[in-house]
Amino acid sequence: MLNSSDVYTISPELPAMFDGMKLAAVATVLYVIVRCLNLKSPTAPPDITYQDTALNRFLLKSCPQLTKEYIPPLLWGKSGHLQTALYGKLGRVSSPHPSGVRKYLPMQDGATATFDLFEPVGDHRTGDDITMVICPGIGNHSEKHYIRTFVDYAQKDGYRCAVLNHLGALPNIELTSPRMFTYGCTWEFASMVGYIKRTYLQTQLIVVGFSLGGNIVCKFLGENITNQERVLCSVSVCQGYSALRAQETFLQWDQFRRFYNFLMADNMKKIILSHRYHLFGGSSVETIDADLGRLFTATSLMQIDDNIMRKFHGHSSLKEYYEKESCVHYIHNIKVPLLLVNSADDPLVHNSLLAIPRTLAAKMSNVIFSLTLHGGHLGFFEGAVLFPQPLTWMDKVIVGYANAICQWEKQKPPCQSAHLSESSCTAKKA
Repeated sequence: MLNSSDVYTISPELPAMFDGMKLAAVATVLYVIVRCLNLKSPTAPPDITYQDTALNRFLLKSCPQLTKEYIPPLLWGKSGHLQTALYGKLGRVSSPHPSGVRKYLPMQDGATATFDLFEPVGDHRTGDDITMVICPGIGNHSEKHYIRTFVDYAQKDGYRCAVLNHLGALPNIELTSPRMFTYGCTWEFASMVGYIKRTYLQTQLIVVGFSLGGNIVCKFLGENITNQERVLCSVSVCQGYSALRAQETFLQWDQFRRFYNFLMADNMKKIILSHRYHLFGGSSVETIDADLGRLFTATSLMQIDDNIMRKFHGHSSLKEYYEKESCVHYIHNIKVPLLLVNSADDPLVHNSLLAIPRTLAAKMSNVIFSLTLHGGHLGFFEGAVLFPQPLTWMDKVIVGYANAICQWEKQKPPCQSAHLSESSCTAKKA
């Protein structure tokens, strides 16, 4: 049995030991937080790849967001996962509600494309009639928070905005044919652009695409040179450029990409199942059961693309579908000024894919590639410590770049055009 002196000599050591364990636990938690939130990562201006031309020098000078330091919210903004999650789940803080008119466009195959048209609030700074034709991300439409915020901002700067609603994405609009949007089908976007050109004979176009929408607009412009008529410039944000190259990276757990793949596949399942009657109604019972069975068991976008999506356009294989629908095979045909924006911490776009826009910008004088350290997938939030601003760096860059292009068109030298390189201009003078 311990006497009183033994108790007093042992007990002081126990609190010291527990304090040490608490300190170690706190240190471990802080280390995990710092690593997960990437708090030690520096802030920096975007990494810009471009050719040194008069137009590009003017654009970089006139659009300061491309050369100034991008500073995300201090506490969580350096985490690409949190930037992506905040965009994907919470949308924009205090999102505005711009008022637009929905348009319905019958397609040759019986489908009905829809888009929302938003008139400008006030005149454009150049006095010209300019329309932004906008293609949202996968399964998105004009009612998404990030689209509403961007449209409201662009309207106030004097731009008319036309926003495509991806075929099948709006829950209250039924399909009128056994087909919905795919990774690179440009038919609905082309129909919207055609309507704008026919209705507003004097308008010029700014083409904008977000994520999957970036692939669609770049493919649309590169498919046929006539698609670039009356187009002043184009902006693509956070696209992956090549679905074929991306499919392997989407099955990896690096940056939890496989988990994001599962979430997006689950969302695609819901969209497809909400239109099951129109998509599968004309098939035999056996075909319907087989297609739905494969859909229910799919855990990745690739499985859904292989079993459902590629069949809408008669592709014989998943490889053919990704080859034909990726803009990487068309983007080099774009002659108008093109701004490509990506984030280095985008958990959906593997870093290996960024060699495509970097190489393109190094070879083509009309292309600028901007790569930020932070921003996630379509996040690019700005703010002080915790709460982000409703307007993002991405919103400001797109409108700033568009304004710079419009200003260049107004004050460019007589020989120069946004469509001509300096060498072309020199040759023309000679």
